[in-house]
Amino acid sequence: MGTERIPFEERVRRDHSVSYQPQNPLIVQSDKTVLLEVMNPLFDEARDVLARFAELLKSPEHIHTYQITPLSLWNAAASGLTADAILTDLERLSKFPLPENLRKDIIDYAARYGRVQLAKTGAGDLVLRSQDPVLLTEVWHNKVVRPYLVDQGPEGIRVIAERRGHVKQAMIKIGFPVEDLAGYTEGASLEMALRALALSGRPFQLRDYQQQAVSAFYKGGSIFGGSGVIVLPCGAGKTVVGMGAMSEIQQQTLILTTNITAVRQWMDELVDKTTLRRDQVGEYSGEVKEIRPVTVSTYQILTYRENANGGPQFPHFHVFNARPWGLIIYDEVHMLPAPVFRITSEIQAMRRLGLTATLIREDGAEEDVFSLIGPKRFDIPWKVLERQGYIAEATCHEIRVPLHEELRLSYAVAEDRAKFRIASENPAKNRLVTELVRRHRDDNVLVIGQYLDQLKSLAAELGAPLITGQVPSKEREELYAQFKRGDIRVLVVSKVANFAIDLPDANVAIQVSGTFGSRQEEAQRLGRILRPKSDGSGATFYSLVTRETRDQEFAAKRQLFLTEQGYRYEISHSEEFAPET
Repeated sequence: MGTERIPFEERVRRDHSVSYQPQNPLIVQSDKTVLLEVMNPLFDEARDVLARFAELLKSPEHIHTYQITPLSLWNAAASGLTADAILTDLERLSKFPLPENLRKDIIDYAARYGRVQLAKTGAGDLVLRSQDPVLLTEVWHNKVVRPYLVDQGPEGIRVIAERRGHVKQAMIKIGFPVEDLAGYTEGASLEMALRALALSGRPFQLRDYQQQAVSAFYKGGSIFGGSGVIVLPCGAGKTVVGMGAMSEIQQQTLILTTNITAVRQWMDELVDKTTLRRDQVGEYSGEVKEIRPVTVSTYQILTYRENANGGPQFPHFHVFNARPWGLIIYDEVHMLPAPVFRITSEIQAMRRLGLTATLIREDGAEEDVFSLIGPKRFDIPWKVLERQGYIAEATCHEIRVPLHEELRLSYAVAEDRAKFRIASENPAKNRLVTELVRRHRDDNVLVIGQYLDQLKSLAAELGAPLITGQVPSKEREELYAQFKRGDIRVLVVSKVANFAIDLPDANVAIQVSGTFGSRQEEAQRLGRILRPKSDGSGATFYSLVTRETRDQEFAAKRQLFLTEQGYRYEISHSEEFAPET
């Protein structure tokens, strides 16, 4: 006799111990992965729910896979999300009952944030304290944490004061992230306020979500605030959030950002939108060395090393101690270089605000951001701000280009890294770029890439200016200004334009090559065109990819973060845009 084949759904229904809700979009698994059906009517809602406490791992056409991790749960807990709220959402959207081990893991990991606190005693000592004395005993005997501890006492475990950051890094490594309630030293006072009317003549006030972000960071000036990360999309006003935090704290501030163009944009914004005078705002860069009540510097200058034998390793680190700062703002905190992490671990008594469009770090140092800058305090889905009109509506296209026949053999025998470069610099992309620029001749177009030879070739073919790291900052700023005025319509830019460049009228980006599978780079590049347009129009992002190569594989990885935010890439082939003649 043959075995009866019973459909899966029917088998589930016959098993009365298992409830089955086929209309729901999630399958939650015991290994803490979550599968999300893309075509389900509840897809958008479920995606926004998962983004609060899980990380997107892969996103093929029909099923997206998320991973719930300890760090994703700790960031969720720090931003105010409870285990009960997470479980309620998962239960509401899951096809099947939640695995019991996952339920317990979520409750356990979420509860670990704040289970050990770093506090200051009446005598001024720093101590680790907990309601769980057995846990403190375990911490005391842990060889990872022990080098930063002094002794045990009735108020907790005394910590070496200068090792405040190190002990937090050690504690997260053993699975118990510390809630730092030790407070801050007060910096030198600085009276400033936000203007109701900017010097540029435009009305100015914080948007609702910007005010919520400031409040989530500041927390009324209590020990529960003053450190942490605000996550907002490019174009949503992270600089404004930083100025809002400064106006609450009213103390001298050091601002660190990615490049000299961003430094000057910060300075212009501060003078335009706050009551600070120009002589109160200083630039500390490779070109100018000013230290003023508000000083804006770059990560590059701070991590500069002397070449001469015997010179100081980081001669500009003194900026951290040049004034009694009350606040340090880390712009594009996901780009924070390792040496700045090191100095940050030693200045934990200063208030610290991280600003970023994504917590993703390609070096895997998200735990260091959590420990040393602070946990995520506020974020908001990109698509929510798009619907509210605060960032431009964007459409994303991946256009797949064939590899020229004469390059296929070179590609076939190359090592992996060389394979990627051959595919990235595929000359067939140039012809497609020319066609896309022609189609968008009335738009403001950025052509963005990784490899200088490729960009030089494109700039020559398009008759467009080229901006790379080799172009002097003064010339860069003039080209950006011409682009803003509409004097030039097309700019070819290297990765120097990935970060903190304010080009509000750019509405088309054409990416010809990128940094392997960098999700944060993809987000930053889309962000270059997300600032709201004066005429309310949308933005278009093209990513040109050589099909059936490493370029296509890495493109799928680069797109993960934006997929998580609700963007979908329409897949096309180059023949649809520039058919062979």
